[in-house]
Amino acid sequence: MASLRDIRNRIGSIENTRQVTRAMRMVAAAKLRRAQERIFAARPYAFRLREITRHLREETDVAAHPLFEEREEVRRVLVILVTADRGLAGAFNSNAIKRAESTIEERYRQQDRRGDLAMLAIGQKGNDYFARRDYPLEGDFTGVFDDLSFETARRAADRAIEGFRSGRFDEVRLVYNEFKNTMSQNRISEPLLPLPREPFLTPVMEKEGDFATNGRADGPADEHTASSSVDYLFEPSAEGILDTLVPRYVRYQVWRAMLESNAAEQGARMVAMENATSNAEDLLEDLRLEYNRARQDAITTEIIEITSGAQALEES
Repeated sequence: MASLRDIRNRIGSIENTRQVTRAMRMVAAAKLRRAQERIFAARPYAFRLREITRHLREETDVAAHPLFEEREEVRRVLVILVTADRGLAGAFNSNAIKRAESTIEERYRQQDRRGDLAMLAIGQKGNDYFARRDYPLEGDFTGVFDDLSFETARRAADRAIEGFRSGRFDEVRLVYNEFKNTMSQNRISEPLLPLPREPFLTPVMEKEGDFATNGRADGPADEHTASSSVDYLFEPSAEGILDTLVPRYVRYQVWRAMLESNAAEQGARMVAMENATSNAEDLLEDLRLEYNRARQDAITTEIIEITSGAQALEES
């Protein structure tokens, strides 16, 4: 059995750990509120921008913009992965990495074996993971979540756009954790370039049911649905609008993925720290019980020794 000093040291150490995890939970909860506000503000614009881009694609020639061009053969691929810069968030980072690996295995196995697959890792954890496995990495996008800004998303998206335009990449895919609620996230593998013919709907989009092909995912036609069939007049031209709108759409999709991931990270960290605090309290309860038993045993032993000594003196 451990000594009383050892048990006291363990109790003190776990109490310090509990204080740290409790403080980290409070910090994560505060960051989560801000992250939720940002993603809830960004989603409507991102979803509507997706819908407008889809409509323009239907109304114009696919060859009107190079980012619509589907390559006959997908030889070179870029996977954009969004993870966190830090750990202590449960399975948050490992889930995103596993989704990227399953995407590579299911869709890009041949490109991976040939060495024609590159990674653009936004976040330290994803960057370190694929760097250790000798994947070609596009740029350095680590340490970006301490001061999250649209400029980072623009740089990442422009790198993907430039690579797709120049022919270095025939396809670009975006992998991230979508914020569902505080307790869980959706692991998303989303086509980014070329822009897909059919709108890609995440579970959150499907649940909201407001951004399907005809304006709504389900339900009867209404005024909004009817407006999708209206003929639009483009000024100065559809091609001119596409030159501005399509790159903006790609940049904003990367930005939305970063905001989704940031909110999901804070939710995962808050839950992980709450569980860690609860586990520390359970362990403290067990240790205090063990300490009391050990102390009782020590007192009993001392009483027996004193009684035995007194008896020995009387007999002598």
